[in-house]
Amino acid sequence: MKETDFSRIADHYDHNRYRIDELEKDTTLMAYMKEHKKENFEVLDLSCGTGLYLAKQVPLFHDSHVRWTGLDASEAMLERAKEKLESIQLVHGYAENMPFESAQFDYIMNNYSFHHYMEKEKAIDEITRVLRVNGLYKMHNIAIHTMPKWWVYHYFPEAYEEDVQRFWHHEVIYEALTKAGLEVQLHVDYRREEVAVADYLPYAVNRDISVLTLISDEAYEKGLNKMQQEVEKDPFLTIPHEFAELYLTAKK
Repeated sequence: MKETDFSRIADHYDHNRYRIDELEKDTTLMAYMKEHKKENFEVLDLSCGTGLYLAKQVPLFHDSHVRWTGLDASEAMLERAKEKLESIQLVHGYAENMPFESAQFDYIMNNYSFHHYMEKEKAIDEITRVLRVNGLYKMHNIAIHTMPKWWVYHYFPEAYEEDVQRFWHHEVIYEALTKAGLEVQLHVDYRREEVAVADYLPYAVNRDISVLTLISDEAYEKGLNKMQQEVEKDPFLTIPHEFAELYLTAKK
């Protein structure tokens, strides 16, 4: 399994509008806070990246007593997060060895990150350790085993080969968290549709999708050139497209 060098994409990571447009108020956190009457809540954004989740949520929960913390393994990504989050505690560290006390957090958010962890079993052990009793861990990610016709894999087949090595199947994730003693709920939202290739070409050019940094430059250029040539020939070209999102909560 290859490790993503986020310093290569930190400067243009936020240029992907999907990452910004999809963010809404975390209703799972809101429901958790209503259910658990506490004076203060400790919330961790695990693998916070450039701080998109925190930058969205902090103002939306301004009237709640929340202490926010962000942790990320990439110092380059944290530098971008600091530009958005001057008053939030941002920590450099790894999911497999978190620099936090045991039972420190009520709620842990983990967006599009679990597949990056080199030692996933250790990451689960750490998540369980730093989560308080009755605390909640929430994972949001893509379910690549359910979406072999994703546009990325259509034009960059080497990307699928890389992702199969990086991503655990959602059933494996469920079993691992259950084995760790957590009460898990998981569902996968799947959709299939025809999409315009021209709409996705800018995301290929930006090369901010992590798996596109893991394939060879030759494989990347080959796929990009194919996209560009097809769009030039037919600006309205469509292809079959699959996308599957994993939503998981695990209560301690």
